[in-house]
Amino acid sequence: MSVTQYNASDIEVLQGLEPVQRRPGMYTDTSRPNHLAQEVIDNAVDEALAGHARRIEVTLHEDGSVEVSDDGRGMPV
Repeated sequence: MSVTQYNASDIEVLQGLEPVQRRPGMYTDTSRPNHLAQEVIDNAVDEALAGHARRIEVTLHEDGSVEVSDDGRGMPV
């Protein structure tokens, strides 16, 4: 078995939203859709707290789906 060396030069530092864009599974639990809804609601609340939104609507549909609507700037992508 060969030994692989790992050192500081192997670490890539990601800036801004790049970590979320490259590895979304590290930030949202893709096995639980309700966690994704929580992230969307959190974003809407953050927009409102920052003064970029005045309205947030969360609708729970009979089929179990969730709809989130706000008048903020949208989700960072």
